Amino acid sequence: MNEKLALNDDILMKIEKPARYIGNEVNAVVKDRDSIDVRFCMCFPDVYEIGMSHLGIQILYGMLNSWDDVWCERVYSPWVDLDEIMRKENIPLFALESQDPIKDFDFLGITIQYEMCYTNILQVLDLAGIPLLATERGEDCPIVIGGGPCTYNPEPIADFFDIFYIGEGETQYRPLIDLYKKCRTEKTGREEFLRRAAKLPGMYVPRFYETTYHENGTIASFRPTEEGIPARIRKELVTDMTDSFYPMKPVVPYIKVTQDRVVLEIQRGCIRGCRFCQAGQLYRPVRERDVEVLKKYAMEMLKNTGHEEISLSSLSSSDYSKLPELIDFLIEECDKRHINISLPSLRIDAFSLDVMSKVQDVKKSSLTFAPEAGSQRLRDVINKGLTEEVILQGSALAFEGGWTRVKLYFMLGHPTETEEDIRGIAELSNKIAATFFDTVPKEKRVNGRVQIVTSTSFFVPKPFTPFQWAPQCTKEEFVEKAYLTRKAISEQLNQKSIKYNWHEADVSVLEGVLARGDRKLSQVLLYVYNKGGFYDAWSEYFHNDVWMEAFEACGLEPDFYSHRERPLDEILPWDFLDCGVSRAFLEREWQKAKNETISPNCKQACQGCGAARFGCGICVEPRG
Repeated sequence: MNEKLALNDDILMKIEKPARYIGNEVNAVVKDRDSIDVRFCMCFPDVYEIGMSHLGIQILYGMLNSWDDVWCERVYSPWVDLDEIMRKENIPLFALESQDPIKDFDFLGITIQYEMCYTNILQVLDLAGIPLLATERGEDCPIVIGGGPCTYNPEPIADFFDIFYIGEGETQYRPLIDLYKKCRTEKTGREEFLRRAAKLPGMYVPRFYETTYHENGTIASFRPTEEGIPARIRKELVTDMTDSFYPMKPVVPYIKVTQDRVVLEIQRGCIRGCRFCQAGQLYRPVRERDVEVLKKYAMEMLKNTGHEEISLSSLSSSDYSKLPELIDFLIEECDKRHINISLPSLRIDAFSLDVMSKVQDVKKSSLTFAPEAGSQRLRDVINKGLTEEVILQGSALAFEGGWTRVKLYFMLGHPTETEEDIRGIAELSNKIAATFFDTVPKEKRVNGRVQIVTSTSFFVPKPFTPFQWAPQCTKEEFVEKAYLTRKAISEQLNQKSIKYNWHEADVSVLEGVLARGDRKLSQVLLYVYNKGGFYDAWSEYFHNDVWMEAFEACGLEPDFYSHRERPLDEILPWDFLDCGVSRAFLEREWQKAKNETISPNCKQACQGCGAARFGCGICVEPRG
């Protein structure tokens, strides 16, 4: 048990879900402080239930704790009720395992998954008593290190971090910690440690780089300020997934979290090449885990956690080469143990539907298609690789198999989108509903009708995608597109079978600004946070007026970052990073999008994206 609790019983009784803060969960790691050299606290800057569902932290937590000289603990953003009490009572932010203040640690590692969590990063630093600006931190402060997909454009938050780890976390943490221990023995001080860390592969230390600007606000230059600091930083990549670390004893929460199950990561990367999808570019090349190893991992993790569900993790599970063998094994083993199987990211085809029909409780859930665009023309622009014929065939097979609820996901605001493309969303939804009535005889319709749930999100251009140069719609344009979609659905013959949902437009615009912004945006983030803004990812705490006030106060224009098309020769804030995919490839794909030309997937033909230089995964395997 913990020696002490940072929160007393009176406080725990006043807050919602005190189990978020008490630690001691199953498989949580507690070590003897006196027997370790380095204390590392891993942070997910959102509420416990979301952070505990993140596989990346479970992997790094397990890996760091597998080393005798390191103790890794966890912290999440306190919910608003506890945040208020901590400020009032001057309680410093603490780690779950030891309940010790975060400021006492050597490292604070923050995983950054979503731009709208940026203000929560400031909340965590503030509550921990760590100066928000990296340049103001002394020798008594932890090294604040950021990782995750948002670090592929770290500039809007660069002022708040000592180091960004670019790429996959399994490869460079050991060298970084060894360097830290060496610098501490030599008493070099914080600055010198950071200087040496900047020379390790994959490490970006913002204080050693400077940006200059043209009069129009675009970047004129971005370069290191000292000799020996690399001008370009290449992402870190696990080349052998089978032999890389995987946590056999993931921490099991006391309370229900977003994903309360064993997660089996079957592969990284995606062969599909959708032009809007950042993850599909960042995690290239596709690398699979050996199927025999996955079978062993599945059984061991179920035994060590007591979870009653197992889920396959992948950007596109259907593309895993040994999927039939793995699923047959899981169905047989899980059936004996009364374990549910969750199969996200499957394409809806005869094989997938056959599998789903064997999986427990599947009839309670709906099937999901993600056409992403309403017309074939626009699906070709975004390189979705999904035809209307395939969608309707899959729907017919599903309805024959007994499903009566279908979820459809689309994006509004793709480059080159027209009113006809938007109307196509309603028309495709209607055709799927009609397929149900054509496929299922009247006497076999359990509830009389099919339910189609059509949802639209708004397109956000992201760094390192072919659409990184594209303009984003304004809030008004997005709202108009959503209104047009709703109107078109109301005109369809089967409109009573179609339910329409859409996202908040102003959040998507702000996400776009932060995704492609530069270092100037740190002052906007500070302004919003100082006005009381955090938990911006939660609609009830997001205040767009405060953000707009912040831009005005800082003399910055959101449209500059979101609404203009960037020329190909402009220096982008993230151009100093190498994500493994070449700029030339992204430019070719951008041009293909404008020409409405599709590119074959990685299994069909290599497109020369640049990832082959890593010498692993699909890039070195025979195609066909």
